[in-house]
Amino acid sequence: MFESLQDRLGSILSGLTGRGALSEADVSAALREVRRALLEADVALEVVRSFTDRVREKAVGAEVLKSIKPGQMVVKIVHDELVEMLGSEGVGIDLHAVAPVVIMMVGLQGSGKTTTTGKIAKRLTDREKKKVLMASLDTRRPAAQEQLRQLGVQTGVDTLPIIAGQSPTDIAARAVQAAKLGGHDVVILDTAGRTHIDEPLMQEMAEIKRKSNPHEILLVADSLTGQDAVNLARNFDERVGITGLVLTRMDGDGRGGAALSMRAVTGKPIKLIGTGEKMTEMEEFHPRRIADRILGMGDIVSLVEKAAENIDAEKARAMAEKMAKGKFDLNDLADQLRQMKSLGGMGGIMGLMPGMAGMKDKLAAAGMNDKVFDRQIAIIQSMTKAERANPDILKHSRKKRIAAGSGTDASDINKLLKMHRQMADMMKMMGGKGKGGMMKQMMGGLASKMGLGGMGGMPDLSKLDPKQLEALQKQAEAAGLKPGSMPGMPGGGLPGGLPGLGGGAKLPGGLPGLGGGFPGLPGLPKKK
Repeated sequence: MFESLQDRLGSILSGLTGRGALSEADVSAALREVRRALLEADVALEVVRSFTDRVREKAVGAEVLKSIKPGQMVVKIVHDELVEMLGSEGVGIDLHAVAPVVIMMVGLQGSGKTTTTGKIAKRLTDREKKKVLMASLDTRRPAAQEQLRQLGVQTGVDTLPIIAGQSPTDIAARAVQAAKLGGHDVVILDTAGRTHIDEPLMQEMAEIKRKSNPHEILLVADSLTGQDAVNLARNFDERVGITGLVLTRMDGDGRGGAALSMRAVTGKPIKLIGTGEKMTEMEEFHPRRIADRILGMGDIVSLVEKAAENIDAEKARAMAEKMAKGKFDLNDLADQLRQMKSLGGMGGIMGLMPGMAGMKDKLAAAGMNDKVFDRQIAIIQSMTKAERANPDILKHSRKKRIAAGSGTDASDINKLLKMHRQMADMMKMMGGKGKGGMMKQMMGGLASKMGLGGMGGMPDLSKLDPKQLEALQKQAEAAGLKPGSMPGMPGGGLPGGLPGLGGGAKLPGGLPGLGGGFPGLPGLPKKK
């Protein structure tokens, strides 16, 4: 969503951080470029003016221009103001009211209200363990009520039975009554929309609000709306009184101006964002994390949360133990590739890794996109159980059969086998026999120097504070363990720049190596 804005702001601010001293003219010139970048991203003019004025007021102060690293100070100010514009803290859906809590969904037709209603209902059911009832108040759009009923069947959430001929206000009153009688915790009202804002729509919204007395009124808006998003948000807020915003299609290629504008204009928090078409693809909106992504600082917390949701901890632990014994077959490699896909693929992971956002284009240019992983998984699936467990038996005739079955050729199979050999060799080296393996000895030595005892000589990274992690990283680099220096090594760079530890180490929070570590990035061309 924010890629173009991220690229523009990244180049502007990197020009500031690369200089030793800044004048007021330098800051003004940079802010002119920031202003232009925000306007090109469809951020409303009034919001851009307010933003750049606040940044200029803080950035041209003597304490900034005369500081040791003025460029970095300006970047920090831009970051902080961006967080302030998006809302300083993330705010979730408020359920602190007498049951059933009524949530009213409003917005224009085509913004994704019905799908968003289903996503929120599933989220509240799965995460909050709430009993939810959904009701469609859209009597104008053909099959709108049937669409919500189908979503209820798909997500396992109750929907209000359809009675032909009832008005939206009558349906709202019946939904609240049915929720009370049925012992539901939450009732979500999916209201009708129009292709544009008109008086009958607003009167209908106001009447539904009066009848149902909603605790939350969420404006669902398409994040691709652009400049008109400001008028949309302002009108709904003035006439109905919204309590929060939900942005859909945040995975699209829009410029992101709606997300930056609507919160600033209405003062109402963005509570949730839709990140895909699946019913599970909805996230809470965290202003600081979004600001980090926009400025190319990554979002490691979201990556770890995504890993916790998508990776089976028991399976990950079993994989880590297997790797520690130096065992790594093609079944394990396929599991690693599938885990990467579940976390958003190569591009999604790189976008969340600090300082790695720029790597996405380089990977794409080198042919390392998610289609490569699909092809590799197809090759592995075309093998027999014996071949996956023992790749050494793959001779020419077998490779020919596998290539025909997977729609690839022998060279693709050879690349996959080479990648597997590299990773298997690394596993043997890292978790080999003797005194516990090279990695265990090395990290155990570093841990003892730092007074950080862990399991079997390994430091328990979950108990380290940021300063200790940074010190451990520096000592690891001094020992020659630089992130990415070992192609094909699972976990080729854990969050924070620590080299992948074969899944044996624990990230802060206790996640076992993000599912045993990600595969490295094999196949990238080396500079000659």
